[in-house]
Amino acid sequence: MQIRYFLALCLLPNIVLAEEAEATEEPITQCFVAPPVSRSFDDRAALTGIDDDQIVIISDYSTAAFNNQAQFTGDVSFSQGQRHIAADNAILDQKNQRLNANGNLIFKDELFTVTADSLEAQMSTNSATLQKAQYWLHGQQVHGDASKLQITSDNNLLLTKTNFTTCPPGDESWLLEADMIKIDSKEEWGEIWNAKLRIADVPVLYIPYMTVPVSDKRKSGFLFPSFSTSTTNGVEISTPYYWNIAPEYDLTFTPDFMSSRGLFTKTEFRYLAGEQQNGQFNVEYLGSDDKLSSNEDRYLYHWSHQGAINQNWRVRSDYTDVSDNNYFNDLSSDVNQSTDNQLSRIGEASYFERNWDFTMRVQDIKVLGEDEKPYQVMPQLNFNYRTADIFDAIDFKFNTELTNFSHQESEYNTATRLHLVPSLIWPIQGPAGSFTSEVKLLQTQYWQQSLDEDSTLDESVSRTIPQARLHGQVNFERATQLFDEQYRQTLEPQIQYLYVGYEDQSNIGIYDTAELQEDYYGLFRDRQYSGLDRVADANQFTLGFTTRLFDHSNREKFKFSVGQIMYLESSKVSLDDTFEETSPSTSVLAAELDAQLYNDWFISGSVQHDTETGDNKKNEVTLDYRPSEDKLLQLSYRFVPDLLNTNTNDQVDISQAGVRTSWPLTDSLYFVGNYYYDLNESRNIETYTGVQYESCCWAVRLSYHYRINTNYDDDLSETIDGREEFESGVYLNFVIKGLGGSGPLGVADMLNEGLFNYRKPLYLRN
Repeated sequence: MQIRYFLALCLLPNIVLAEEAEATEEPITQCFVAPPVSRSFDDRAALTGIDDDQIVIISDYSTAAFNNQAQFTGDVSFSQGQRHIAADNAILDQKNQRLNANGNLIFKDELFTVTADSLEAQMSTNSATLQKAQYWLHGQQVHGDASKLQITSDNNLLLTKTNFTTCPPGDESWLLEADMIKIDSKEEWGEIWNAKLRIADVPVLYIPYMTVPVSDKRKSGFLFPSFSTSTTNGVEISTPYYWNIAPEYDLTFTPDFMSSRGLFTKTEFRYLAGEQQNGQFNVEYLGSDDKLSSNEDRYLYHWSHQGAINQNWRVRSDYTDVSDNNYFNDLSSDVNQSTDNQLSRIGEASYFERNWDFTMRVQDIKVLGEDEKPYQVMPQLNFNYRTADIFDAIDFKFNTELTNFSHQESEYNTATRLHLVPSLIWPIQGPAGSFTSEVKLLQTQYWQQSLDEDSTLDESVSRTIPQARLHGQVNFERATQLFDEQYRQTLEPQIQYLYVGYEDQSNIGIYDTAELQEDYYGLFRDRQYSGLDRVADANQFTLGFTTRLFDHSNREKFKFSVGQIMYLESSKVSLDDTFEETSPSTSVLAAELDAQLYNDWFISGSVQHDTETGDNKKNEVTLDYRPSEDKLLQLSYRFVPDLLNTNTNDQVDISQAGVRTSWPLTDSLYFVGNYYYDLNESRNIETYTGVQYESCCWAVRLSYHYRINTNYDDDLSETIDGREEFESGVYLNFVIKGLGGSGPLGVADMLNEGLFNYRKPLYLRN
């Protein structure tokens, strides 16, 4: 029978021997097989009074001589602080503070685990050398082999004749071989000399020197390139470079070569200003665009900043400018998409207290493709005060706005507007419903500078309009059963009476006002227009109700809302200052539906129906099949009549049908596709097909895109000639995980490609 014991070596300082304890294991993840660990690494946790600089040795047998060598055999475990060594045999040189170990050897500390044939450690310098080693970095998928592995006194790794990968053991989809690798444990980056990249065991690239991340820390270096080809840009190759300037600054520079256009460069500079402010600068430039007959330069400038100065002050700014109207249609920008046709320039500072706030703002909006430019807000001052429970029941609000409107074109009128709105609100809230009474006085003063002698605008206008609003809602609910399932059904009728006084406003210019949409929730607004230049008079009731179904887990399974406005008097205010005697007596009938039809089937839709003419003003519907988070099939249709085509100034109808899907073909292979068809024009307007393969250590995506171009009239007349109505392209993205790529590819961004982004909850954009 084997006798097990431990021996206290008082001859060596700070050495403690202990008995063997239970084994420990680390979890094994799906993509990464954990390295082996010794069954006695955690023995030291059972000991008390052991300092980090002391040494604990466990073994089956040991012999020791005074001031000489101590030999340990059989399940040897050596621990010092966070470092642990397990081996079959070990020799401790007491005089020279050296440890030699071999046989089933495992080395482990807080950063990595190593198995090797042999180890020689110098305890006085905390350094070690392991021969014929295999290593694993903790918290990463990085692992590899090395003919020699050295652990330096500052806990760095130096590997000679080595390789590494992030693929699971036995899978060498990619492997990087190198003469030498140094892994800095503090910076958490690796330096590699004379590297050769193998993909599927085929050498594809030689790199004399490179750095790679072993954590999520930032470091300067090249990111992975991307490749695409399209009918408008030709062959396109992009190679981004990341510069980690400082902890609070970084910069990404991306040269993007397009065979049909030239060299397109994109620069993004990000910064942190203190603990609560951040921002970024973007500069994009394409010199002498070869696609244009005039070889014009194309450019973009962008700056954004936001954050808090202190507990009360907030700041925000955003400025973007481009060389021409079709910049986003022709070039892939990091700032905006081709579907964006407005550039907002805003600077804002706000001060907040509990009962009041104050905001200073300047704003300018550039509309791409529009000849008429909107007014600039230079500046606008807002003051809002609120207090609750006057006489224990009434809330008081006082909103003020002082705005100066200027224009880039000298022939336009300018104005200054002062708007004051005191209001009293009496809210009554309860679980069975609510009732709100509200009265306002809208007092507005305009000072206008008219440049047209025949203008109907007055230099000074004072407008006073009273407003009263009563809004009530009742909540009913009952238990019900449908299809052998128990539900809780609600019925939520609501009614609103709105009175807004009339005043002739034809002597006021239009500076920031537009008509709002009449969806279901819009029926219960107290205004018809955005902005303040037109306040529509009203004497009307709004009726509506919502019903919902909740299951036993209180999840909403069904929701339907419908409502309509009944006009007691027709409004005499319009944007074009015309009044029709035959104005309708009711608004559109607005209805909305969201429902889970059955298991994984969902439907969402809305309709705005003119009950007097029998015409639909807008309707849209989507049908979704979602058996899981990564599986989607969506059918959609939308109809919007009488939209203004900004290029031709003609009224056009939109009638479009589409299908979108995302489906895993295997555990690693995904398919994403969409197809949208214009029923009026009888043509395809967008097609996207993407296939993505992603494993634990690499990912690749191949996609095809065909879409209609949004071509605006441009300041550069040469750019209009020969502009293609449709664009098609093939795109290839490839990421090797662990070599500084931009991160894993995802299905979500493929769903958001193109003009029609996927939305959940389900709806389509105008």
